[in-house]
Amino acid sequence: MSPSVRASTSPSGRPELSGYAEELIRGRRAVRAFRGDVVAQETMRAIFSLAGAAPSNSNAQPWQVEVVSGALRDRLADSLQAAHAARRVSVDFPYSEDMYSPVQQGRRTDFGARLYGALGIGRDDHAARGAYDAESLRFYGAPHVAFLFVSDRADARLAADVGAYLQTLLLAMTAYGVDSCPQGLLSFYADTVRDELGISTGKLLVGVSFGYADAAAPVNQVAAERAALEATTTFHG
Repeated sequence: MSPSVRASTSPSGRPELSGYAEELIRGRRAVRAFRGDVVAQETMRAIFSLAGAAPSNSNAQPWQVEVVSGALRDRLADSLQAAHAARRVSVDFPYSEDMYSPVQQGRRTDFGARLYGALGIGRDDHAARGAYDAESLRFYGAPHVAFLFVSDRADARLAADVGAYLQTLLLAMTAYGVDSCPQGLLSFYADTVRDELGISTGKLLVGVSFGYADAAAPVNQVAAERAALEATTTFHG
């Protein structure tokens, strides 16, 4: 932490910046309905510049970020939906439902029930769920989307560095009052994204839709509960 932002200590002994950090981190949430209002160019540049301060192994910074707006964003959304309808899946990082443990699957099921419940979609209404997934490829109505690529030789270690960049980016957006939603589904059509953006290198890890939330949308009221500290963390010594 640089001297200009070093936390001072309150009379209680708690660093005063901890309150701001807690508000920022716990205040961030995934938004799944956006207004059409665009984010100012200078705000976007400030956000992505700040995200670049993310840590990486040996400072390799193995990420390449493609930010898409305007007419290209609309054309890309059309192409993604077409690829989805034609089942032209192209995944750079393998995905399988089996990678989740039973406990993790339980968390996913619980959140899915909350999400689809807010949308008025029943548990067994697979057609409606599929239609919602397809519509999500329009970035939930967000006017901007960022695609996070890893270098072509990437394995899980380099992908972990991009994960650190991703979280830094999401928090930077929150700090600037910009809402966001990381979307794993966007990475299922990596070839489509590369073709539309005119790039040929890099493995697509995730897309992040961003803009300003539609506060009136019921889906944006869904809260994702977090596991208790004891369920995920062990202190040794």
